[in-house]
Amino acid sequence: MSSQYFAEQPTAAHRAGTVHVVLPDVHLTLATDSGVFSAGRLDPGTRLLLDVAPPPPADGDLLDLGCGYGPLALVQASRSPAARVWAVDINPRALDLCARNAASAGLANVRCVAVAGAGPDSPGLPARYDLIWSNPPIRVGKPALHGLLTAWLGRLAPGAAAYLVVQRNLGSDSLQRWLAEAGWTASRFAARAGYRVLEVRR
Repeated sequence: MSSQYFAEQPTAAHRAGTVHVVLPDVHLTLATDSGVFSAGRLDPGTRLLLDVAPPPPADGDLLDLGCGYGPLALVQASRSPAARVWAVDINPRALDLCARNAASAGLANVRCVAVAGAGPDSPGLPARYDLIWSNPPIRVGKPALHGLLTAWLGRLAPGAAAYLVVQRNLGSDSLQRWLAEAGWTASRFAARAGYRVLEVRR
């Protein structure tokens, strides 16, 4: 388990790489490494979310839950320079990359925070978020995933939405049902190539 990208201390040998995020309004060159999610390319689910998600709020507190090396957080920060973007992860290698990528891109509004254990109650984190984007770590298993989403979705500000991208064959439909059963309004916002983007609101 320690070699997985969602481990607190990945043991994979370092192998530096680069991923380009090219969107109509944003072009980022991001450093990657082994031991983080989708180090060799921009994950197609992440790409779908970046392509279809509505523009983030111009200001406020925005969250990238499970930020990895930072593609979602840095696009949020690029599109909403007056917002505070909170990039959280359990993986210190990913957080270091995210912070370095934000600095390289000149995005001073990104804050990278380790959340092992305390989750949304970690010191310094805001009480409410005006937007959540996430490519959640499905492979942690349902109990851990449900606990993670329950904790963080509960911090959505009134009227705010979360956008989660999940591969269909990894359980997007069952996750949508679980969210509905847990009291959320969860709808399929977009779909492409076996991936689903779910819009989640209270």
